[in-house]
Order: sequence, then C-alpha cells, then structure tokens
Amino acid sequence: MSLFVRRVSLGKRAFHDIRTYKEDPRWPGWQVVVGIETHAQIKSRRKLFSETLTSSLNDPPNTHVSPFDAAYPGTLPKVNSKCVDLALRTALALKCRVSRRSSFDRKHYFYPDLPAGYQITQHYSPIATDGTLEIAIAESSPIRVRIKQIQLEQDTAKSTFDPRTSNSYIDLSRAGTGLMEIVSEADMRSPEEAGAYVRTLQSVLRAVGSSDGNMEQGSLRCDVNVSVNRKGDPPGTRCEIKNLNSVKFMMAAITHEVKRQSDFLTANPGLAVPQETRGFDENTFETFRLRSKEDAPDYRYMPDPNLGTLVLSEGRIEEIKQTLPPLPWEIRARLLEKYPTLQGKQQSLDVLLNVDSGREVPFDGENKGGAVQYFERLTHDLLGQLAARQETFSANTLTAEQFGELVDLVQDKTITGTSGKLLLRHMLANPSPRSAKEVASELDLIALDSASSSGSSASSELEELCKAAITALPSEAAAFKAGNKNVLNKIVGYVMKKSRGRADAGAAKNMVEKLIKDDDSS
Repeated sequence: MSLFVRRVSLGKRAFHDIRTYKEDPRWPGWQVVVGIETHAQIKSRRKLFSETLTSSLNDPPNTHVSPFDAAYPGTLPKVNSKCVDLALRTALALKCRVSRRSSFDRKHYFYPDLPAGYQITQHYSPIATDGTLEIAIAESSPIRVRIKQIQLEQDTAKSTFDPRTSNSYIDLSRAGTGLMEIVSEADMRSPEEAGAYVRTLQSVLRAVGSSDGNMEQGSLRCDVNVSVNRKGDPPGTRCEIKNLNSVKFMMAAITHEVKRQSDFLTANPGLAVPQETRGFDENTFETFRLRSKEDAPDYRYMPDPNLGTLVLSEGRIEEIKQTLPPLPWEIRARLLEKYPTLQGKQQSLDVLLNVDSGREVPFDGENKGGAVQYFERLTHDLLGQLAARQETFSANTLTAEQFGELVDLVQDKTITGTSGKLLLRHMLANPSPRSAKEVASELDLIALDSASSSGSSASSELEELCKAAITALPSEAAAFKAGNKNVLNKIVGYVMKKSRGRADAGAAKNMVEKLIKDDDSS
C-alpha cells in the first residue's frame, strides 16, 4: 500500500485529497483516475433561451423550433427563470457554493447540429462551484467526490445518418433545450466508483425534480475523462470518452480505456498517452479515436454580448433551499434508523431511492408482513411491473396503505404469491380507492386454503381439484406410484392452472401425495 496525496486549489479554498492506493487485480501496478462531465437535461417545459416547448422522444422532427433555436439573424436569447431555479435546486442538493453573479460564454465549433456555430454555456463563470457528492461502494467506506462546477448551457440539435440513402438529417427540436453540465473532479479510481457516482447523481436529480436522469432516453449523457499512472506517480494524460448513454456502457468504456492506456505505456516506456477524444462502440465494448483533444483556446470562448450578468439574490437562494425535498441519503438514514431489519439491503435501497418519482416513495413498514417483506415486494414486484408497463414511479396510483394491505394478504396466505402479482397488475391498470382485499374478492383471488364456499370448505375444493388432476393425468399418477417423484410437479401444475393461481402450491403438493398414497393403500 502507498498513499497518493495531492493538493488541490479551489478558488480561495484548498485541501488535501488523500486516497489510499489499492491494488486492483485487473490492472496490477496501475492507478486509475476518472472524472466525469454529466450533461443533464433540465426538467422544464420550455427551452433555456426561448419560449419554445421542450420536445419529447415521440415528437415529429423539427416541430419545436423557434427562430432563435434555428439561429435566425436578429433573434435574441432570454433566460428561462425556471431553468435557473432547477439548476439552483441541484446546486444546493450537491452542497455547492452558489454564485450570486454568473455569466454566459460562447463556445465556438462548427458542426451541422449547431446552427449558430457556437453554444451558449458558462465555462468561466458558472452558476455554482465547489460541491460534494458522497457515494457508497459495497463493502467499503463512503467515497467523497468533489463537484468542480455546475453550468447552464443549451443543447445542440440532433443529427441522424441514413445508411440506405447516405444522407444526414438535422432535427432542430432539441436545439436550445436547457442542460446542466455537472463537472466532477477526478476523484474516482475505478469503473465501479464511476458507476456509483452516476447512479447517486441520478437519484439526487430525480429527488429534487431538476431532471428525470434517463440515460436511455438521452436526458442524461456522460463524458468520461480517464488516465492511468504507475503507483506513486502523478496522474497521466487524460483521454475523454464522449456521449456515454448508460452506466453499463460507461463502466465498460472505462475498463477498456484503462487496458488500452496501460498497454500503450507498457509497450512505449518514456512516452505519454496521446491526448485525444474517443468514442465507444456498443457492439465491441471498445473505445475508438474520434479526434485530438481540444483545449479551451480551440473553442475561442468569448462572453456572450446578448446576455448580461445573471444575478441571484440571497432571498431567492434561501427560498429554494427551504423547498428542497428529503434527499436520498437522508431518506436512507431515516429508513434504516426506523427499520433496523433493512440493514444489509443498502444496494436494494439505492434501487428504491433511484426511482424517477418526483415525490418520495411511500414506504409503509408497519404492515403485518414487516418492513423487509414490504420492501422486497416494493422493489421487485411493484417496480418490476411499472417497468413492464413502461411507466415511471410517478405514474403509480397505489397508496402505501393499499400496497401494504396487498403485501399482508400474501404474507398471511389470504391470497397466493401468484394471485398477489395478478392483483397488483390489475390494481395498476384499474386505479381505485378500494382496498386490496375488496378487489381480490371481486376477482375471486382468495386462496382456496383460506376461503369458504356454500356447503363446502376450502380444503374440500382443493381436494376436488387435486382429484380431477389425478384423473386427468393417470400416467403421471402411475409413474409417481412407481417412485418417479418428478412427475408430481406436472400434477401440481395442473391444479395451479385450474385454480387460476388460487391454490397454494405446497398445500396442493401435499394433497396430491396424500390422495395417491391413500388410493394406493386401498
């Protein structure tokens, strides 16, 4: 073990960043240094500098475009105050120092998806600086990642290439959409730490309502800076991997880049890795060269002459601070304190706290099944069914009381687990204020071993179904008598199908065995 220590200057503050070097068997002798620039689409109905509505994935191309978005001469930008407020919420949640005065710059480059030939951003005077985000990795102490700055900027248009016609097409609907660029310091030391950082950041953005953070839909994209160095040496030359749209791909890109850079340095002692911008191939899981890395002078930054200084009052900042909802780590700590049985389930808790809810997840740990059962049904069954319906948690219409009662019905065997999933699916598709038990009774989902019908007990109904199964499958019954235990599952499956999931599988199995043995003895 050796200690890697460096002194970092942040404006008027300075502190030591001390990370203990830890050998990684994947690349022995090398230390990995990772920083991430995250571009999060602001959850505003209108764009950053125009009154145009923000587009969605399903909108036809070029249907949300104003003259300003298309860079018509004479058009002027006007800052959307809603975007500013949402960026402030993010900055305060990340414990940043909010700038009372910030300004906008023009970043020049000439791509077809940038109509004006420049992007309006906040490179030199961002809205917030010097934040922190604590991330948790399994079986290790929490890691503190510093946030260098948060800046407001406009998104580019979207370009697509049609290989059939060899034509490129530009959709201006996305041009001018508000983004927050959240820039971390290079404080991460592995692909796993980078993945935990992005997932934690997603949960914060969703909790404060500033972005939905959906990487798959393009509303959160990452540029990752990676360098490697020998143990004890200063960080090496960084290479940037652009536009990563999933945590899985980001971690794979870092893994490949570490191997590529360490192989280069091993084969070329005394040389530095060429500084360049790279892409990621999602089919081969490899990075590839795009171009040499640009620095600030390449972009010819200049103050935007059409936008003055953005001035924020202390009153406005304090007002937004008072409206912040509970943050993920606060909710996690409260749940663990109130329900100690959830200890050891931190990773699943992160899944729960990372849902795109726009509101705190209702958690009812007082149900008869207990906190753990409620928690497991919530994270597996409810979130799974919402994902299958392609709905976010904000679309969930179940109350904590309804869901807690549903869990209790399964736990006390009033309904079976299979029926519980069917009941949950029905209640999501047919919202109602009625109790889970009322809906279960209406759908005839009450379990056979706890229901009663006129003139017969629930057990006799189960018995009749088991007798019918044995009669319908005589060869399987004979095979079981001959000692083939595996065929019992087919007979029980017949019972489960005929009961529409109302029969308890264990009770049905015991009943079938008893009936066959009684028949054999007679």
